[in-house]
Amino acid sequence: MTRSLSIRLLSEVAGTGLLVGIGTGAVVATIGFGPDRFPVLAIAWFFAVTIPVVAFASISGAHLNPVVSLALVADRRLPAGELPGHVGAQVAGAFAGSGAVAALVGTGAHLGATIPSANEPVPIFGAEFAFTFLLVLTVLGLVRWGAGTGRWRLAWPGLAVAVSTLRIGPFTGSSLNPARSLAPAVLSGSYLDLWVYFLAAPLAALAAVGAARLLERSFRGSPPTVEQGRGTTR
Repeated sequence: MTRSLSIRLLSEVAGTGLLVGIGTGAVVATIGFGPDRFPVLAIAWFFAVTIPVVAFASISGAHLNPVVSLALVADRRLPAGELPGHVGAQVAGAFAGSGAVAALVGTGAHLGATIPSANEPVPIFGAEFAFTFLLVLTVLGLVRWGAGTGRWRLAWPGLAVAVSTLRIGPFTGSSLNPARSLAPAVLSGSYLDLWVYFLAAPLAALAAVGAARLLERSFRGSPPTVEQGRGTTR
């Protein structure tokens, strides 16, 4: 049975709060480590994504990211009328998580805001587009084929985010999630090239929907139908 919208949105608030709290908390806590911190951050972001995914996937689908909800709407897995509620819940959760980081860990590193290492919008856009595409594609794979025996596939989004943190984290901050970028940016007053992250992520999500449909047609194995609104991620 589909859970009520209010319960699902509350789980999105809690899940996104956990994601932002754990992930950006690690960014703030390791600021003194220098460039060597990115393998540690990759592990932290893996758990920042995987913990709420495992905790809330059966409740709301654990979207945890406005562009994941957008992709599910475009893929006709989530009613379009529910998109504003999901985005609002995710943004609220992100602000709660970022506020918790400020209170518990401190306000260093601009609260973990995604500040690029250089003012180069085109490469930033390309990097964020590529890894958001990968992230959303893993989510759409979960939606189509489920978590499998032992639910081990629920680790896919977390692995995508961990790889992104290692590969583009030193350059872009590895956002892949507008809510994750917005909250620390507003609370720290750090807005450098923020528009690039807001543009790259939704475009990548829509491109991933198209790619998933092409792959499904190519490997026409008739994946099982999933309950409307189910998704998962960062």
